[in-house]
Amino acid sequence: MNPEPSAAGADTARGTALPAPSGLDAAWAHPLLGRLLRGQSRQQRLDRRHPWLLDTVVVLAIALVSLPDVFSGGRGDGPFGDTGNRSDLPIAVVLGFATAAIVPLWWRRRAPAFTFFAIALVSLAQWSLGIWQQSSISILVALYSLALHGSLRILGWAAAVTLVELVLAVCFLVPVERPLPGIFFLMGTATAAVAIGLTLRIRRMYLATLEDRAARLEIERDQRVRLTAAAERSRVAREMHDIVGHNLSVMVGLADGAATLAANRNEHSAEALRIIGDTGRQAMGELRRMLGVLRAEQQENVRLLSPQPGIRDLDALLGRVRAAGLTVTYRTMGDLDALGNGVQLTVYRIIQEALTNTIKHAGTGSAAEVTVAADTREVRIRVADTGAPPGAGGRTEPSTGTGEPGHGLVGIRQRAAMYGGAVTIGPRDTVGGWIVDVLLDVPAAPAPSASGEHLS
Repeated sequence: MNPEPSAAGADTARGTALPAPSGLDAAWAHPLLGRLLRGQSRQQRLDRRHPWLLDTVVVLAIALVSLPDVFSGGRGDGPFGDTGNRSDLPIAVVLGFATAAIVPLWWRRRAPAFTFFAIALVSLAQWSLGIWQQSSISILVALYSLALHGSLRILGWAAAVTLVELVLAVCFLVPVERPLPGIFFLMGTATAAVAIGLTLRIRRMYLATLEDRAARLEIERDQRVRLTAAAERSRVAREMHDIVGHNLSVMVGLADGAATLAANRNEHSAEALRIIGDTGRQAMGELRRMLGVLRAEQQENVRLLSPQPGIRDLDALLGRVRAAGLTVTYRTMGDLDALGNGVQLTVYRIIQEALTNTIKHAGTGSAAEVTVAADTREVRIRVADTGAPPGAGGRTEPSTGTGEPGHGLVGIRQRAAMYGGAVTIGPRDTVGGWIVDVLLDVPAAPAPSASGEHLS
């Protein structure tokens, strides 16, 4: 049920009149209807918490209505006149029929078809013995419950069974003085029971459809928000490409020109200016690569104010991995500090992903060997582990459950692709375990140019 809306009125602070409520909102605003709807809402919440409570109340109410007929031995009046009720049956028999006709109502919502046919059978049996009791109204409650909760195909058969039983009862089994008005009255009440059950059933289906539509609209709204954010990030990336690229090109051009002029004058600042130009060209290359693979973050929350990790941060990373229980051996070759910041970040992330997969799939009982070798043109990263300990089960390539490699391995390949690298990931054939071998192509710094370089 929707929350109670506010009553119609005027927004005095802004000076604009609010529109009058309509439909269900108007019903909520009405004093009497609003009180009834609020009571219905409370009753539905109570029924959801204690579903057995309402069923018990229905059973007790029909039992109380049937008590006079039980103590009179089944000699009550039928519909529209006296009936041929037998008076020689003991009260225990009448009480047994009443109990058998009422007790199944306790399962009317959990098993509506069983409840109806059980009550229909009991009613036919007592009518055959000439007994007419008020407990027979339980067949109307069962018919209503079948229309609300049961199968519609079974409901058609139940309606036909009800029609046949009522005609037999009024005309033959328990004849009444005026059978035609009796049949008309009983069939009208049975039709009303079915109509009320179907009406409430349609209303519940309608409300469920509205809730499903609202949920889908909320999902579509969130998707539109994400698409809009992605489009905005792409636009900002293009603008940053133009602005930063142009400024870097100007800086590189000025630095190269100043370096040439300082070299002709034998000034000591020539080397510093050449370093500035080389650094600018390196930044331009990194800018091309990073903007080329710009995408929305999926699983990692990036701390925008923290510096990006590099080679020097590997010792802290390996320390955390060792603290987790994984034995790690780390070796380096070459001048790693001379690598650019982008290359160092790529090396760090590849090692981080490889060791994470080792801990996840091989366990802390494994051992890993990390090797980073660098020369003037290439950087090789090799992470090899010994695999899961004996008895811990084999290891397979991480998967997302869709037949594709895991996100960590995809991230390794994407980062290596930024530098035209080659990636080898798979089991070690001879000694067992797993290996991640990545070869990065580190571009050499271009020669200084007086005219500078521009981003395309």
